[in-house]
Formats: sequence, structure tokens, C-alpha cells
Amino acid sequence: MISDKFKKRLIPISLTILRVAIGWHFLYEGLVKIMNPAWTARPFLEGSRWIFGDLFRWLISGNTGMWIVDTVNAYGLTVIGLALILGLFTRIALWSGITLLLMYYLAYPPFGGFSYGAPSEGSYLIVNKNLVELFAMILLAFSRSGQFFGLDMLRKKKIKVIQKKPEPSEDTDYNEKNPRRELIKALTGLPVLAVFAGAFFKNLTEAGPDAVSGATIKVDYKQINDLKGKLPVGKLGNLTISRMVMGCNLIGGWAHARDLIYSNTLFKAYNNERKIIETLYLSEQAGINTVFMVTQYYPAFNKYKNIYNSKMQSICQAMLPDKDFFSNINEAIKSHPDAIYIQGGEGDRYANAGKFDMIKKAVDYIKQKGFPAGVGAHSLETIKSCEREGINADFYVKTFHHDKYWSAHPIENREEYSVIGPASPDHNRFHENMWDLFPLRTIEYMKGVNKPWFAFKVLAAGAIEPKDGFRYAFENGADFICVGMFDFQVIDNVNTATEILGSLRNRERKWFS
Repeated sequence: MISDKFKKRLIPISLTILRVAIGWHFLYEGLVKIMNPAWTARPFLEGSRWIFGDLFRWLISGNTGMWIVDTVNAYGLTVIGLALILGLFTRIALWSGITLLLMYYLAYPPFGGFSYGAPSEGSYLIVNKNLVELFAMILLAFSRSGQFFGLDMLRKKKIKVIQKKPEPSEDTDYNEKNPRRELIKALTGLPVLAVFAGAFFKNLTEAGPDAVSGATIKVDYKQINDLKGKLPVGKLGNLTISRMVMGCNLIGGWAHARDLIYSNTLFKAYNNERKIIETLYLSEQAGINTVFMVTQYYPAFNKYKNIYNSKMQSICQAMLPDKDFFSNINEAIKSHPDAIYIQGGEGDRYANAGKFDMIKKAVDYIKQKGFPAGVGAHSLETIKSCEREGINADFYVKTFHHDKYWSAHPIENREEYSVIGPASPDHNRFHENMWDLFPLRTIEYMKGVNKPWFAFKVLAAGAIEPKDGFRYAFENGADFICVGMFDFQVIDNVNTATEILGSLRNRERKWFS
């Protein structure tokens, strides 16, 4: 049976433990940010999409505002944590912490899809860890936690005039006026602070701080303020399209990684739905306004558009199955793309079989449904066939890259349409290593094609540096380039494309866009 005396001792002890635990959390969050000069709250606030999203973005719209927000976060968390551990100015620290937690909660409330972009270790509905910690701090704010075991005990004693010393009793054991005992209670936070310091510096030297907060997050990819210019745009009919568009192969896990057999699985594991949405958001903020898509990834894409009220456009690849020929085109239409094109492997397959009437049938059907219609190809012969047969495509999507990289197989072993066939066991022939077999022929022929040209595989699936592949594509006639990329590559790729487009000197083909 627990005595009333013990219960009354337990209450202040429990509140003190709760106060110190929250203080530890705040102090660590703050110090990690101070120790990391690259940390900023910018991505966290830029991604806010609830009713206060515009306010948060306004706060960071200038360098001064961004500095204030980052300083308040880093040093505010640190000072609040230190005060809570020591029990000094406890109520001020608690209400300050409550204010910060409330701001974090309002930025990404866990309902209605507004929590995308915020770090999370689980799934929440209305109540998340920020809200739980906030309620705990409210409870502490209405207690005398800092006076039970903390420096507030000494601070209050100095400013309070004790008119009459109360008689000790069983009911006031935990407030006994034993000077030595009171001093020990007041300094309770100091040993905790010493333990914290030891743990913090050990973690810092051995593993490094993770810099991930329940309120804010440090991301390793470059941020929007690292953009060096505005990505130029072109026209496809009535559509205005960024000169570089986002590819979907990495999202879908089609790595084309030659003989690296686990790459597809790795890419799919990295690009879960959350990461896809984050990547699309970063891309749109960087100036990429169009993405190539396949039908199975439209649920994630349309979810992104709904959450962020996005204006991102999509160009959907359509397959042409032998049975139910228009089924995938119809599926694409249901996803509300802005344009549709016949997927490159499908264009090659039908052209190689001489079924040009089927390609024409598909293009006409897409246009009848009110969409710009394109034809994709790996082989230049597919484009030549479409031009020769009078297939009235609105644009072409054609592979294009040079062959000056190590894994490109010898030109004497290159065969048209081999890209759509099985990979050869002979490393001197096609084996997921080359997609434009005759780039010089592509350059020469496309000079006379008077339609917008989207070049894809411009980096030969990672074998060519972006600054090399992008320049080669644009200088030699491509109107747009399609580039598959991870989130951490977006800003660098946009900067590279913007710089190259601003310095083109040797382009001979007219811009058809």
C-alpha cells in the first residue's frame, strides 16, 4: 500500500523527470543545428501547405527573415532545453517551447495530407509527437516543476520574503527547509547536464549528429536558393514546357544499370511514394514544370498535385498491346496527362515489323481525344519511317547521346533495333549499355525534321556527365531533354542545363518549340 506521504513525494519527482526529459530533447535538437552550419529550416517551411503555409513562406522570403527563423530555431531550442534541465525560468522556457511546438504542428498538421514534407517516424492522425510534447509542457507550465528540483527554488528564495517559518509536517516533506537538502534539490539539473554533455560530445565525435528533428529537418541535397538562374522554357502546341523535363525511370526502378543486378530494387526502395512526392516538389520549385509518366505512377503524381495544388504537367508514355490496342492509351487519358506519346520500345517494335498503319492509328486516336500526340523511338529508323509514311505526330521522343564512354560497344557491332531485343551475353554487343546506336546519323537526320524533339537517355543511363550530355543534346538539335534524377541531383542538373542553354554557340538545328 502506497502511503500518501510517498505519493506526495512522487508527484514532484515525476514532473521533474518529465521536465528534464523534454529539456534534453530540446537541447540536443538545438545544439545539433548550431553545430551544423548547413542546417536550415527553409525546406521545412517551404513545404508547408496548410492555411498558414503562405505565412511561413513569407517569413523566409528574404535573407534576413531566413536568418531570424534559423536563429530562433537553433538557439531557441538550445536555451529552452538548457533552462528546463536546470529548472531556471522554467515557466518562461515552457511557454516559449509551447509556442515553437505549436508553430511546428501548424506547419504540418497530421491530417488531410498536409504532413507531406515533414520528417516522420510513424503514422499520425491529428495527434503527433509534437502535439503530445506540447500538452506535456502545458501541464508542466501549470505546475511548480522548477521549484521542486531546480534553480528556480534558489531564485524564488532570494526574491521572496519569508515572514514566518512554517512548522514542518508530514504534508510538506518534499519542501523541507533543510538548507543542504534544498541546495541539492536546486542543483539536480547539473549532474544531468554533465551526463548530457558527455553523451553529446561522444556522439559528435564517433557518429556525428543526425540533424533530424521532430520539428525541422536538414536535407543533404542543395536547396532552392542554390539555383543560379531560371530554367528556359519552350512550346509544344499550347503547352509551355521547361527545356529539361523529369524522367520517370528512376522512380519506376528501371535503372538500366548494365550488369548491376540489384540496382532496380535499390531504386524502388529509395523512391517510395513519399520520396517521389518530395522529388516532384523540389523539381517544380527548381523550374522543371513537366514530367514524363507511365500510367501506374499517376496515383502518386496526382496525389502530389492535390497536396501542393501543383501546376506540374505530365507527358504520358502509352503502350500498344497487340490485344485491346487502345487500352493503355485509354488508361493514360483517365490520368489526365497534358500530352501522350507512344513509348519508345513500342514505336520501335511496330516500325521494325513494318506495321506503320498501327502507329498512325494510335497517333490519330490520341489526337482525336484532344491530346498532343508523339512517337517515341530508340532507333532512328522509326523516326524516318514516321516521316516517310506521313504519320502526323506532333512531336518525337528519341534517344540521343554520344558514344564516347567506356561501356559503349564497338560501332561495327551495332545493329538497328537491337535495343528492343534481349541483351547479348557478348560484352561487345548491346547489353543495356547504349540507346542511340548511331548518334551522328541522328544529328544529321533530325536537322530536317520540323517537329519538337524530346531527347532522352542523354546521359546513357549514368555513363555520361550531365555537363557533357546536356550540352551534346542541346547543341546538336534537341529541343527538350528528359532526364531521370534523384532528389539530390535536381538542383545541380537544373543549374547545369540553365548554364548550357545560356551559352550555346554551335547549334545548327532550328528550335522547333
